[in-house]
Amino acid sequence: MKIPRDISGYELANALEIYGYKITRQKGSHMLLTTQKKGEHHITIPNHKPLKIGTLSAILSEVSKHMEINKEELMNKLFS
Repeated sequence: MKIPRDISGYELANALEIYGYKITRQKGSHMLLTTQKKGEHHITIPNHKPLKIGTLSAILSEVSKHMEINKEELMNKLFS
């Protein structure tokens, strides 16, 4: 699956709720999300529309590493 080119930071934050991520703080255009699944984990997502491909790829890599699933499986679950 290819990385989507038109997803906003807010849409990604909503999609990550599947894995227990909740917006815990927002300062300016950046959101801090936290999950308690598989231990506490924090990620920062810029609330831009659309997210740059490299930024989105880095966020997905970080989430897949924490959740111990491969990136392809993560993208299929989030964007299918």
